[in-house]
Amino acid sequence: MENIRQFLIKPEVSVAHAMKQMDKSGKRALFITGKNNKIVGLISDGDIRRWILKNKSLDEKVIKAMNKNPIVLKAGYSKDEAKKLMLSQGVDCVPVVDDDEKVVSVAWWLDLFDNKFRKTTSTIDVPVVIMAGGEGERLYPFTNILPKPLIPIGEKPIIELIIERFKEYGCNDFYVSVNYKASLIEAYFSDLKHSYNMFFIKEDKPLGTAGSLHLLNNKIKKEFFVTNCDILVEADYDDILNFHRVNQNNITLVVSMKHFTIPYGICKIDESGALKDIEEKPEYIFMVNTGVYLLEHKILNDIPKNISYNMTNLINDCMKKGMKVGVYPISEKNWVDIGQLQELQGLLKKLEGK
Repeated sequence: MENIRQFLIKPEVSVAHAMKQMDKSGKRALFITGKNNKIVGLISDGDIRRWILKNKSLDEKVIKAMNKNPIVLKAGYSKDEAKKLMLSQGVDCVPVVDDDEKVVSVAWWLDLFDNKFRKTTSTIDVPVVIMAGGEGERLYPFTNILPKPLIPIGEKPIIELIIERFKEYGCNDFYVSVNYKASLIEAYFSDLKHSYNMFFIKEDKPLGTAGSLHLLNNKIKKEFFVTNCDILVEADYDDILNFHRVNQNNITLVVSMKHFTIPYGICKIDESGALKDIEEKPEYIFMVNTGVYLLEHKILNDIPKNISYNMTNLINDCMKKGMKVGVYPISEKNWVDIGQLQELQGLLKKLEGK
């Protein structure tokens, strides 16, 4: 049995602290325990997401954001009982308690089911557009030889890993916008046996991070995902689609809660220039754009033809027109930007360690 202490926190710690501990544990939930380690609540990544979207402070105590009525299993539970509970409640884990309500272990989906991920109850079958036309200057010298989408991560190129993740949720139509070394990307997929539909959109010239989307006008008739070709996002795409629809967004950005620590003492002064305070190594948390979006198909009408146009331009223009743009936060650990050489090298080292 793994050490459960890494999954337990106290009610008085902050939501920000809970986020960091969740990232460190690599799981999607933590259990809040009070006196004598009795369970008093549970906080999941979904609970933290809802807290952030209410614009609540991450410095607030976790007790204010937690689920105060968590489902539990009693010690001595059967596997069938645990499976039935997880399936009916749609959860990845359940705390196991003794007769005194003390947490003694955790039942995890991965231990009970022969699946890497918890399957969703429905398939979404939403088109996915992969922006793969850039030159990948940040990954020089790798991209002198290979286009960015074909850089291998383990045994597969990054673009194939992206497609597989969406495919798990039922997505079957993939549109790939290509320009730089387009023939190599097309050749790779012409030799690859796959069970999904692949369409290539060719830019005659670089059109920015959104310009080539105008080529899809009248081809896509429903909402669709857009993703950069150099990022890996571990997220529940079914939940993102539901969030997008419920909130009636025209655009939904998937954002990551990124932690930054200033490695120095920060001096604060008053109006006369006198020192008021020194804050040692302060930490800040920002919502960072991951490069994954969900768009309504009607937005394709608003993209100018045959000019360089970035996703930030599209988002700002849509907001100026009064369209609704929302954000869907995910954990920092669930986003990897391999478009940065340092991040790519770090990911490759992790894979070597496994």
